[in-house]
Amino acid sequence: MRPMMGKIVRPTYSAEFSVGLLLLIFIFLGFLSHQIFDVSIHDIKKDHNHYVGMFLASSAAIIMILIVWEEILFPVKIKVVDGGLLFRNHRTKLLVQLAMYCSIPLILTYIYFEYDVNHVRFFIWGGICMITPILEKLLSGINNYRDFLKLTSKKIEYRNNNKEGTFDLDDIDHITLIRDEKNFMRKIQLFFKNNSSLIIDLDEMELEAFYDSIHKYITIRYKHLLK
Repeated sequence: MRPMMGKIVRPTYSAEFSVGLLLLIFIFLGFLSHQIFDVSIHDIKKDHNHYVGMFLASSAAIIMILIVWEEILFPVKIKVVDGGLLFRNHRTKLLVQLAMYCSIPLILTYIYFEYDVNHVRFFIWGGICMITPILEKLLSGINNYRDFLKLTSKKIEYRNNNKEGTFDLDDIDHITLIRDEKNFMRKIQLFFKNNSSLIIDLDEMELEAFYDSIHKYITIRYKHLLK
């Protein structure tokens, strides 16, 4: 069997750009992070130990940014399978993001018990670092961990949480692309020869990065079925 290959549709930023950008953000966060400690900037200059705390606080924020801003670390790839393409979020990416996320509470806990902190500012900083990745990426990634869409020359196959199905193209009468108010494709509706129909909710499957590729594949390979 021919092994599956990957086709990159959204590469990561170049290493030079990523490192430079993260360094600038890190320096900016370093200046801000001193505010979470219950000491003045003059006292921080006298006690260099607080620089370690500022470094750790900035590191927690940088990790949060790396999780949310996926273009820095994680390319978007389409798996090329026999007869077509497989669209889904890479599970390895989610596992790496979860591992990165686990380091954030460890860092924040160490800072809290090792240093005198301004509780209001510390919990605001910690809340941003802890809650943002969950709301922006991790919760959706976990909910859609098993979701995928496979388009081939013979079948359409998908899984969306508890909904799934495999459909032969020979059984499909026509296909309609459902768009939003901005004319962007969000769903695929299949009409079958037995007069039944089904909607594949792409907007519930965390496949936004693949919309253009999915649209291109359907309009080219399923052109005879589109209406």
